[in-house]
Amino acid sequence: MSSTGTTDHEATGPRGARHERDAADRLLRAATRSGAHLIAEAASLVQGWAVLADPIAGAVYSTPAAAAADGVHAAAAPREHPHCTQRPAAGAVLVLAAAPTVPPGHACHVATTTAALLEVRGQRAAELRGEQMRLHTTLIRLLLAGHTAAVTETLGANRLTHVTVYRLSGVDLPTAHEVLWRAVRPSLAPYAGACTLMGRRDGELVVAELHRGGDDGRILRLVSRLSERQHLLAGMAGPLPLAEMPTAHSDAAAARHSATPDRRVVPADAVGASRLTPLLPIAPYARWAESVLRPLSPVHQHLLLVWLRTGSKPRAAAALGLSAGTVRARIRDLARLLGADLEDATVRAHLLLALRAPAPAPGDDSDSDSSNTRSRSGSSPPGPPGPPGPARLESLPDGLLDTEAVLTWAIGMVGGLEPHLRIALACWLRHHARTAPAAAELHVHRTTLAGWLTQCAEHLARNLADATVRAEIHLALTATRTGPDDPAALPRRGGRTYRRL
Repeated sequence: MSSTGTTDHEATGPRGARHERDAADRLLRAATRSGAHLIAEAASLVQGWAVLADPIAGAVYSTPAAAAADGVHAAAAPREHPHCTQRPAAGAVLVLAAAPTVPPGHACHVATTTAALLEVRGQRAAELRGEQMRLHTTLIRLLLAGHTAAVTETLGANRLTHVTVYRLSGVDLPTAHEVLWRAVRPSLAPYAGACTLMGRRDGELVVAELHRGGDDGRILRLVSRLSERQHLLAGMAGPLPLAEMPTAHSDAAAARHSATPDRRVVPADAVGASRLTPLLPIAPYARWAESVLRPLSPVHQHLLLVWLRTGSKPRAAAALGLSAGTVRARIRDLARLLGADLEDATVRAHLLLALRAPAPAPGDDSDSDSSNTRSRSGSSPPGPPGPPGPARLESLPDGLLDTEAVLTWAIGMVGGLEPHLRIALACWLRHHARTAPAAAELHVHRTTLAGWLTQCAEHLARNLADATVRAEIHLALTATRTGPDDPAALPRRGGRTYRRL
């Protein structure tokens, strides 16, 4: 790290040596209290300002507080601030701006001594970090197991009522963990009405921000910076009541599966959001969804939502903290309960649509408009009307997806696709984004299909790795279909790749 403007010592002789010893003693006493006191003492000794700038957290300590922005900018661009003295310190950068009357040698001595004391404090903190990290991981496990009272009692923070959860994955999680730990400076004593827990579980980094219902965004900013610098993908869920920590934990994992290098932190509510649902007529949509989901408990609905968002049973199992066999068995039971084939792509898209629906308005009779529960492909038989049956996932009510607004949305999403791309995309979606069986049905090579899917993603400007995006594309293809998207109708251009078998 460069140090400009501090090349010569002017404090020489016994008086200068005694002055430097006095300064070192003052810095040492301040270091025994806290890092903030050490920075404040350094600023006082140079009669200017002092900032400890971290590349992730920004200004860790600043005296005065108004100098934080200048210190961070000086650390990022030292050549633009030649009047500042800078030293590397404990993974951060110490920046001092001395008054013009202070000798450069004195400023250099203060900076060097302060940086050395910060290193000592950092080494001491590193010695205790392993034990503290294990304690944090244990507290997170207790929260996931439902022992919220034990955790809040341990923290001495009974007023912390809500939690925001982040789940991060990447290549070098141990380094990311240490960097975030240093930036957050977590403590088991709540600060400003919040307390941060973080630990590594099952190959990922879990961060839980306990607060009083209002998330100030501090941890989100740090996680965003860390994700960019360490090339991580993260999902975020909350704020939710502390008792719903398992729900926030699984929702954060589901959201992380929608993260991309262009959007590294994805909130769970953004994954559940849809450009289609606001276009649907609210009353029939809510009545149909309420009828479809009537056999399911909230726990069942959450399991299905996580499964549909992650796109596979093993991923859903990892998000929910269950075994893959347990998730498969529960989904089979729920398929029987719903009376639907949940392996069908259309049924899955309709189920996700139902799980996203708003709650029915108070006093809204779900049986008052039985005509809305008829399939679009058929009509009621003649004769006196009987009691309306439960809605089905295989078909949607009349007037739900065949409106002008929905058709405009669907054309805007999938309109303009070339015939072979549309047929290939529809086939791939029917096979739940599995390339090998889709290529076999299309009678093309898997490499060819992968290239076509890349073209589809570029044309649609959508992330096809996101299961919720795939469900909406499936509905858009259905709404704009003028004929069967049959693989047998795939245009052939000759050659080995397109030869029929």
